Amino acid sequence: MSVQLRQGERSDAMEVQRFDVQGVHASYVWSYLQVLRHAGILDRIAGMVVGIPTAIDGLDSPDASPTLQEIVLDVLGDRDIPVLGNVDVGHAGPNLPMPVGTRVALDGRQRTLSLLEPAVRPLTVTGLGG
Repeated sequence: MSVQLRQGERSDAMEVQRFDVQGVHASYVWSYLQVLRHAGILDRIAGMVVGIPTAIDGLDSPDASPTLQEIVLDVLGDRDIPVLGNVDVGHAGPNLPMPVGTRVALDGRQRTLSLLEPAVRPLTVTGLGG
């Protein structure tokens, strides 16, 4: 799950931040998101990307209640931000690399996440004598 923490950015340009919730119970996910909400973090995000829930106890059956979607939407409340769910990011494969610190555009209607800058920058070496 990735959340944007840079205040004042347009909702289509955000820096990726992340936290991992693998190997825990679903109630921990809800509690952790509530901590972010009460700390004011969720008031400053412009979008959220939620990975495919694997290794989260209580979400491993089709009739799980609450679902990860219900947990996320409950915690977000009336915040009007794009949320992409079931994205192949995280620890379980196959997955897409999610470069931290790279600006992205998130479009909830089109269900797209686009990098706005290179994820890898050339190495600049200075000070080598020769």
